[in-house]
This record gives sequence, structure tokens and C-alpha cells, in this order.
Amino acid sequence: MSEAASARDRLTADRAAGLGLGPLEPMLRAWLPAQRWFAGKGRAIGRLRTISAAELLPPGSAAGLLHLLLDVDGDCYQLLLGIRPSPLPPALAPALIGRAEQGPYAGLAVYEGLGDPRLASLLLERLRSPGTLGPLRFDRDPAAVIPEAPTPRPLSGEQTNSSLIYGDSYILKIFRRVGPGVNPDLELPRALAAAGCARVPAPVAWYEAELPGSEPLTLGVLQPYLRGSDDGWQLALHRLRTGADFTAEAHALGRATAEVHSALAGALPTVALGPEQTARLAAGMTARLAATAREVPALRPYEAGLRGAFDALAASRGTGVAAQRIHGDLHLGQTLRTADGSWALIDFEGEPARPLADRRRPEPAVRDIAGILRSFDYAARSHRPFAPAWADDCRAAFCEGYARTTGRDPREDPVLLRAYETDKAVYEARYESRHRPDWLHVPMAAIRRLSEPQRPPSHRTQLPAPGSPTLHPKPPRRPLA
Repeated sequence: MSEAASARDRLTADRAAGLGLGPLEPMLRAWLPAQRWFAGKGRAIGRLRTISAAELLPPGSAAGLLHLLLDVDGDCYQLLLGIRPSPLPPALAPALIGRAEQGPYAGLAVYEGLGDPRLASLLLERLRSPGTLGPLRFDRDPAAVIPEAPTPRPLSGEQTNSSLIYGDSYILKIFRRVGPGVNPDLELPRALAAAGCARVPAPVAWYEAELPGSEPLTLGVLQPYLRGSDDGWQLALHRLRTGADFTAEAHALGRATAEVHSALAGALPTVALGPEQTARLAAGMTARLAATAREVPALRPYEAGLRGAFDALAASRGTGVAAQRIHGDLHLGQTLRTADGSWALIDFEGEPARPLADRRRPEPAVRDIAGILRSFDYAARSHRPFAPAWADDCRAAFCEGYARTTGRDPREDPVLLRAYETDKAVYEARYESRHRPDWLHVPMAAIRRLSEPQRPPSHRTQLPAPGSPTLHPKPPRRPLA
């Protein structure tokens, strides 16, 4: 970065450092609860204050870009606001947040900046040129070649974060709710890339906030965009609609998941959870079950049977459980079948609602496996009529593929697998009850099954023949976000 550019950035940072929310506060209080990625829906905002502010581009005759970190009732949120003369162009009108009546932006329109191609391009330019601006630090892989000006477009349909696609080359994931410490969606893909694992797109650039007295906060990650890939969830639904076999894909996905787990175990520390730690793990599952039963009345008749899965886990671990870094929120919607027919895993952030420190702890790899197995059940139950044989065949094929790579079939530890599947189904019941009540029947079917006394497991030794079973069309659905 040139001396002139550095001096300009220092002046911009100094100006932004003096910015308070001021006249922006009322409009943000009204706007934030309506955003899909905002976690505080349904309640009024109490505390709202600026943690940091940086003008990536000062406003003038054209658009400026203001970066904010806000404390919203104890949670830290990242905003990228466009600031430009009013009125907005028609294409940006839906992004309007409000108009400032006073302060440094008096008379200017304030809007969500990510939908403005000029501002989105500026963000990429910052990533191409490492350096700092106020509290923000931009960094990149020096070996990566990032094109100068690919056309940006927002990725629609996200909930907990926002993403920009640049041309057909790169995708920038912008974390909305952030916290101190490196985000697993940066940490784990970088570790996998260093280990030579090609199942996960390697980060090429990223940016962070460095705040006094805090670890850096990961704010965004730029990765290759896997053009021509099929979303695993949508691919599974398409196969269900057309009556086509999916076991070969499930088997290959099991192998890909095992490769990622093996690479993570080799690249990052692993631990053995002793009996006391395993008992605490089971106690946490039991506590989540009790809290969900209080909230979801339909769950209450099955609570005792479900608790048996966690009691069995606590009682069976004389030697503990192996734990390592894992994906943490794996389902079919977090997988891509690439143009060459291989599988890739994406979105290593983990469950965003969990504290970042929890998401960075080693956990049993079976948690990821249970997430995929539940996802097959979700797909099958979205079919009319329900396709249990399809789900059973895919679950078996996935486990066989996993075992083919690691030598360890997850079904050989039925107590651990049942505990994690049960915990996942309980989470699903709470989620659906809160957000999609018409989907509650999907996890409730699993709840009923998992609450029953367990019979000894039987494993398939061969994949089912291609082409079976025959299924019927159904409307597409989406998995849990």
C-alpha cells in the first residue's frame, strides 16, 4: 500500500473513530430486528452502542462505505452501510435503512451496502491489498491470484450470515454476529489446506477486527466459488422426485466426510474425553432435552425414553470418547457435489447460536455423522409419501463409505451414535417449533423412534442395487438453517 494511501486511511480511521451512532440509532433499532441474520427477533432492542467504526470509503458525491461493529444487548454485530446522496437509485431503494437528519451524514441516505456493486467491489479491493484501516486488518494468501474487478452479486437465501459472489471465481462470507477468537470457518479450512485436503475450499483472503483487550474477531473469509456445483440437499430432493438412486452419492459423501475428519485429526490436537467429561457431555444433552420438553409440549410424552439414550452414554464410557475438531453443523445443505462429481464440505462455522469457544472445542466425530444421517431422514420425510427405505439405504451407504476410509463404522458404537442422533432430533424439534411449526412432524417422527427401546443394530454389507426404491414427485424443501 502506498504512503499516500496509508495516510488517507489514517485520516479516514481518525474521523470514523469519533463517530457515534447518533442519528443512525433510531433507524438501526427499527431495521435490525427485520434482518434474517439478526438473532434477537421478537424482542425490543435494549442496549445499542458502537464498538468500532471505520469508513472504508468516505461519502461524497458518490457512495461511501461505513463499517460498524455494534454491541446489541451484549452481542456483537457487523454492519456495512452505504452512505450516499438521496434519493437512492431504483435498484438500491429496497436496501434503504433511513435518512440522516443531522450529524456527519446529515441529508444522506443510509442503506445496506452489500447490494451496491461499487461498494462490494471496494471490499474485494481491500482484500486484494493487505493492510489495516482503523481496527480492521485485511490479509490474504500471497500465493492466491485474486482478479481485479469481477462483477459482485449477493447470494440470496442466507440467514445467519451474508455472502457476495464475485464473478464465478470467489465467494466472500461476511459474518454478522461475531466474537473474539478465530472463526472455525477460517481456522479449519486453512488447517485442511495446509494438510493437503482438497475436500474444502481453501481461504484466499480474510479480514478481522483488532480491538483493545480482545482477541481478533474474524469478520469475513474469501474462498474459491465452486462453479457448477450441486447443493447436496437439492440434489437429494431431485433424486427423490425422479425416483433415482442416491446410495452411490451417499457412499461417496461418507468417504469425503471421513477424509475431512482424518485430516483434521492429523492437523489439530485431539483429546480423549474421560468418564467424567463424557458424563458432563451426557448431562448437557439431558439438560437440553428438559429445556426443550418445557418449550415443546409434543415432546413431553417421549422425554423419559429419550433420556435413556443419554443415560446409556454416561454409563457406558469406562475409557472415554475420542474427540477432535469437526465441522459442527454438518447436513446435506453444507455439502456440494462439484462439477467433477466429487464432494466438498463447506461452512465450517458450526452452529452460530453456540458460543465461539464451544464451537472450537474438540468433539466426537460422530456428531457430524449424526447430522448427515438426520439430514437423509429430513429429505425422505419431505417426500409424499414418506420414503423410509430411501433414507435407510442412504444412511447405510454413508456409514459404509465412512468405514471404507477410516476402518471404523460409526454404527459399531450404537450407544454413542444414538445419543448424538437423539440430541440432534431434540434440537430440530425446538427449532421447528419456534420457526416452522408445520415441519415439527419431521423431527417428531424421529423422536418417537429414538424413544423406543433399542434393538441390536444390523448392518448392511452391500449397497442396494442402483435404481431402487421407486419414489414419487414432491415439492422441494429446505433443510435446517
